[in-house]
Amino acid sequence: MSDARIATATAMIERYNAQDVDGYVALMTETACEATYRGDVLREGREGVRSGLSAMFAQFPENRAEILGSYALGETVVLHERVSRAADAEPFEVMSIYSFTDDKVDRVEFIR
Repeated sequence: MSDARIATATAMIERYNAQDVDGYVALMTETACEATYRGDVLREGREGVRSGLSAMFAQFPENRAEILGSYALGETVVLHERVSRAADAEPFEVMSIYSFTDDKVDRVEFIR
């Protein structure tokens, strides 16, 4: 199952890079959220994620994430990513922790 979960998290990044918000949130539960690691919720529910990502992509149309490494254990996948907002912006690295309920992502937490 871990390989399937890594495939789902990787598919989310592919859809993120294509700025396919609908495809991205389709891989999440209805009540999913994105949050800082052990902290504040940034985007709540599938619709909150959809509207938050749409706004970010409008602000950063060149935004892309590159997966540097991936790890899976049980219900959790961790991706090490390099994110670039624009060609002239300094890229930054992030660890994204994907928690699953069945085959859907229920929570993504970011360490930056």
